Amino acid sequence: MTALTRRTLLVGGALLVGIGLPRRVEAASLPGSLGQAPRIDAWIRIGEDGTVSVLTGKAELGQGIKTALIQVAAEELGLEPTSLRLHTADTELTPNEGYAAGSHSMQDSATAIRHAAAAARALVVEAAGRRFGLPPAALRIEGGGVAAPDGRRLALGEIAPEVVLDAAVPEAVALRDPATYNVVGRPLPRVDIPAKVAGGAAYVQDIRAPGLVHARILRPPRPGARLVGLDAEAVAARPGVIRVHRDGDFMAVLTEREYAAVTAMRALARVAVWQGGASVPEPDALFSDLAGRSATRTIIHEAGADAPVPAGRRITAQYRRRYQMHGSIGPSCAVAEFDGDRLTVWSHAQGMFPLRKALAEMLALPEEQVRCIHVEGSGCYGHNGADDAAGDAALLARALPGRPVRVQYTREQEHLWEPYGGAMLTEASAVLGPDGRVIDWDYAVRSPTHLTRPPGAGQLLSARMLEKPFPAPPPKALPQPEGGGDRNAIPLYRFPKARVAHDFVIDMPLRVSALRSLGAYMNVFSIESFVDELAEAAGADPVAFRLDHLDDPRARAVIEEAAGRFGWGKALPKGRGAGFAFARYKNLAAFCALAVEVEVAHESGRVRLVRAQAAVDAGQVVNPHGIRDQIEGGIIQAMSWSLFEAVGHDAEGPTSRDWSTYPIARFPDIPERLDVHLIDRPGQPFLGAGEVAQGPTAAALANAIRNAAGVRLRELPMRPELVKAAIGV
Repeated sequence: MTALTRRTLLVGGALLVGIGLPRRVEAASLPGSLGQAPRIDAWIRIGEDGTVSVLTGKAELGQGIKTALIQVAAEELGLEPTSLRLHTADTELTPNEGYAAGSHSMQDSATAIRHAAAAARALVVEAAGRRFGLPPAALRIEGGGVAAPDGRRLALGEIAPEVVLDAAVPEAVALRDPATYNVVGRPLPRVDIPAKVAGGAAYVQDIRAPGLVHARILRPPRPGARLVGLDAEAVAARPGVIRVHRDGDFMAVLTEREYAAVTAMRALARVAVWQGGASVPEPDALFSDLAGRSATRTIIHEAGADAPVPAGRRITAQYRRRYQMHGSIGPSCAVAEFDGDRLTVWSHAQGMFPLRKALAEMLALPEEQVRCIHVEGSGCYGHNGADDAAGDAALLARALPGRPVRVQYTREQEHLWEPYGGAMLTEASAVLGPDGRVIDWDYAVRSPTHLTRPPGAGQLLSARMLEKPFPAPPPKALPQPEGGGDRNAIPLYRFPKARVAHDFVIDMPLRVSALRSLGAYMNVFSIESFVDELAEAAGADPVAFRLDHLDDPRARAVIEEAAGRFGWGKALPKGRGAGFAFARYKNLAAFCALAVEVEVAHESGRVRLVRAQAAVDAGQVVNPHGIRDQIEGGIIQAMSWSLFEAVGHDAEGPTSRDWSTYPIARFPDIPERLDVHLIDRPGQPFLGAGEVAQGPTAAALANAIRNAAGVRLRELPMRPELVKAAIGV
């Protein structure tokens, strides 16, 4: 691999036309991320050699956006997808789009790229028209150039000097008619897959470079412990050890070879003396502890507030969720290089610009002297250890200038120190009227924050451990309409009287942050479980009950499609049951309805997902394979969360240090059949679909267990021991 310098990671040596200093352009009415980066050349650039580059501030996390964004740009530019170069999340090259999170990549970045590409196409055709002496409408882009009706042709490289992309995207740009699409809507093979399946250099973990130094971090034995003694002379004298680095409670070893770093870290652990640590409630006391913690209540939705509470049958329920982790298959990694003046970091964190801000603060460097470049990592969807690893690598690169430093976490470090998805409690109450319809709805969710990732230096784990530590900033609740712990807490159903409250818990005993779908997983599980309980109390079919409370035609369409394709209402073998659930992610992104069939072993309590049928409306479909991959993966991951995954802990902290103490779904647990039907909406806005399946999967499983075994599970995960205890003898 080429040495890791900033020069070698620029745009392949191509000269990009349209690069200039940023300047403010009024863009309040522009769609997607154009509001933050309104210039065409923030998204599309054309080199004098005809090379077309597409730029995005979003990161490829395995969701397939590299392929989809290329398709969107190719369609509007009239070029073949293979002719485009895509550059993702680089603080010196791409627009600042914050994090790749919340299923926003297509909504924000693809929308911006679509409009910028259309604007670039118009400028290219105008420039060619001047050369040809023809109106732009008479010309077409094809085969990497512009063609005239009489056979004359200009290559893009010939026109590039005359195309000024350093201009704002017009508010009224002519987009292609979806009826003429040739690229969008096709199942184009994902561009990120070949290297991954063929053993190529696909991940940040694969980076190797001349002079690379390997580093391992020594973490305390429990959160909050302080280092009170260390005799590191023998470790520093070990063969291959470059140095033992200590700054306060932050310790690391740097070596020439990777295994030497592993053995030196283990040796260092034997001579480090720690004291103290934060206390954590025992597992049996987790929910009582959560219920007793100080919280700030906000009413996030209220309808029919002045109407009296109607007479009817009131039904109540409580739901619980334990801590869960990302469980990334590859532990986090980062590479950093400091030349004495500028720092470059290669990371798989989800936000390069927020990370740059945090690193600059931690190292007291101007932001312009820090460059963060996204390189894919093996698994995340949320705030795992990636940002922390980048912070560690940056600290060590500064301590060893002139050489790239690679920090690789162990499985134990990733499991024990990543920020978890927070434990949560919900309470639901509703009144059924004489006709069996919901006439009053009351819901409350108690949750910690779901976002503690950078840009603050105090959000980096090791920054808190330095001799001069950076304190963690106070946790904050994310605002509606998207929300954090209260994401999807407002039901999409039509209730004449409704009230929804968010009880924001400020302090938690374990570190928490973003995990795929944030609070939506728990809220949809709670709401859709409770809707089934209400349907049962009303003596109504669960699908018909949902449709009876929904006006949104797109919501109704996915429910009817999933139910019909599943064969809802057909008898199932003994020991099996069917369950249904629905949600629109954040009430503003994709729609998903899901029907599942499960088998419950009464003797053991083990639940097996037999088959699943999903129907999804994600607006305009760009790559059907990509969306199906996301929905299938979301169902399988949420199935694993819902049936297996909970962070183990005792009074001294987390105990889930490996896959035996944090079990996840295995290949035998994958359903026999998993079908995803997409309802395409040509011309409609892109709707984020990456996290829409999480909540419906949990609820559909709980509802299916109820149908199969006659018991209602209200705690996640629904592990065999809970199912067995509910079933009884």
